Amino acid sequence: MVLDQSAMNVSISALVADFDTTVTTIQAVITLYCLVMAMFMLSGGKIGDIIGRRRTFVVGLVIYACGSALTAVAPSVAVLTLGWSVLEGLGAALVLPAMVALIAGNFEGASRKVAYAVIGGVAGAGIAVGPILGGWATTEYSWRIIFAGEVLLVALILVMTPKVADAARTGPAPKLDIVGTVLSAAGLGLVVLGVLQSSTWGWVAPTDESPVTPFGFSLTLFVIGFGVVLLWCFTAWQGRRERGGRDPLVHLALLKVAALRSGLIGLFSQNLILMGVFFTIPLYLQLVIGLDALETGLRMLPVSITMFLASAAGSRLSGRYPVRSIVRAGLATAMVAAVLLLATIDPELDNSSFAWSMAVLGVGMGLIASQLGNVVQSSVDASGRGEAGGLQFTGQQLGSSLGVALLGAIVLSGLTSAFVSNVSSDERISNAVSEQVGVAVGSGIDFVSADQVGAAAQEAGLDDPTSEALVDDYEAAQLQALKAGLLAAAGLAMLSLAFTKDLPHEAPKKGRRADDADAQMPA
Repeated sequence: MVLDQSAMNVSISALVADFDTTVTTIQAVITLYCLVMAMFMLSGGKIGDIIGRRRTFVVGLVIYACGSALTAVAPSVAVLTLGWSVLEGLGAALVLPAMVALIAGNFEGASRKVAYAVIGGVAGAGIAVGPILGGWATTEYSWRIIFAGEVLLVALILVMTPKVADAARTGPAPKLDIVGTVLSAAGLGLVVLGVLQSSTWGWVAPTDESPVTPFGFSLTLFVIGFGVVLLWCFTAWQGRRERGGRDPLVHLALLKVAALRSGLIGLFSQNLILMGVFFTIPLYLQLVIGLDALETGLRMLPVSITMFLASAAGSRLSGRYPVRSIVRAGLATAMVAAVLLLATIDPELDNSSFAWSMAVLGVGMGLIASQLGNVVQSSVDASGRGEAGGLQFTGQQLGSSLGVALLGAIVLSGLTSAFVSNVSSDERISNAVSEQVGVAVGSGIDFVSADQVGAAAQEAGLDDPTSEALVDDYEAAQLQALKAGLLAAAGLAMLSLAFTKDLPHEAPKKGRRADDADAQMPA
């Protein structure tokens, strides 16, 4: 599930070409994959409590395989969206909470911590392999073979699943809260939709593409606001069900556990930053520098390798240092990495500077990833692990979807404003042409290669000097927009530091084995 997500990021240009679409459309498809998981992860966790974790795991894998098969043969963006974003997203929403609960049910104490570390390492390996495998498959064959291969992999997992003992359920089987499912899914969906469309509709002042302009403002604010209202209604409904003695979708008391709450925010922040950067960097490598998918994967390899290594090392560090210190070090490292990337995304600079910046980012992300899954699961008892797993992956996938939507919107909005500003201040371009450009891109422009801009200028009948000036201005706008997205990532990492105070902060006692470190987690 991690692998195909990272593989698709390096295949953006190929997807745009195969389906004759735009970067904005592929951004929406990637966002929707993460969003569907976030919308239904709580329900997936609850279904595991109702019908059993292993059965839910199997059902989710079957749905996921069907989505992978459909994606592999998708003839259009609509079918790609149905197979990858919807079916795979729904399958993952069932699989992931069940997987966490199955780990907790099959392992105890020190073994459980090792199991969570292994799962984190496997996820890191998926991120590491994804760009290379996706780049190789896309360049040499087709991105579609990734999804065909996943069908075979799911078949292998299903054969092995009987060897996993089901996680015992404590108490009677709960009932699924349908109203809560609708409210939470619609609320999260509207918030992310508003952020995703902000580059098209405008944040506050409406663009020509805004379908309606309530009170003269962009529709973005109202869509996000309505989503927030629905989420408030969801929390009120959950409280009402609890007071009435009925099963809620999630017990709100869980969010009062300080360590769990802080762990969820950390997971949200990690995925927001990582997936936002993973969407932004391929745009630079493919549409600014002109690399193919395989070359893009190779350039992104340092972040994958160091994330995997740092994730493995982080579980050992937790036996010597407080969890809070490790997570804060990870966030600080990620912030430094984003700043380094700001200085190194320049076609004129050597490749080594960019590679080191990506490696530093991987260290930061790996340190964070190594700690927070265990924090969340160790913060509750056995009866709450299904819901905690649902909250954990909701936070992760909501962060992923918002990361792609938010940083993507910042980049696309920044591209439009920077291009218009560059053209209007360029003495090589006449006022008439400058005005025409302003009108043409007034509702936003897509992230394309500079060659496409030059070809469009020639088709419009502009002379060679003017066409060259437009290309120069567009190339400068590309770098300005990408740097704005990375600056936002650095700011988000800094902001996230403020929410780490409730993470476990007691140093492990001397002489205590590292494997016993999870005993410091609050129950």
